[in-house]
Amino acid sequence: MDRTVIAYVIYLAVSVGLTVWVARTLSHNGRIFLADVLHGDEKLADAVNHLLVVGFYLVNLGFVALYLSGDETITDTRQIFEALSTKLGVVLLVLGVMHLGNVYVLNRIRRRGVMEREQVPPVPPQGWIAPTVGR
Repeated sequence: MDRTVIAYVIYLAVSVGLTVWVARTLSHNGRIFLADVLHGDEKLADAVNHLLVVGFYLVNLGFVALYLSGDETITDTRQIFEALSTKLGVVLLVLGVMHLGNVYVLNRIRRRGVMEREQVPPVPPQGWIAPTVGR
């Protein structure tokens, strides 16, 4: 078998495995975060979580597929490791950026919800006082 094909098979196996692992980790741990962001609405949190995971898979697996081909021909074992380290390193960076992007957006949504909750006074106002003009 051609060494380039061996490198492709290893790259695909590791990249898809990493993508699935990261997506499952984000899904499992992100559900709790989403429930908080969405004020305890469990059904909505599950739906948003599922949509985020599907989008994560589509973007990352699409990138893995597009990044599969290489210009160089692999002739020895050393070149297999060099090609794999470059390709897998880029895939890991993309997975990390996607994860940080998701967390950033969800944190912004969560902060907005916390600010909205803080604007409502804990006790309704007792009365109204007219402003005084020019003391």
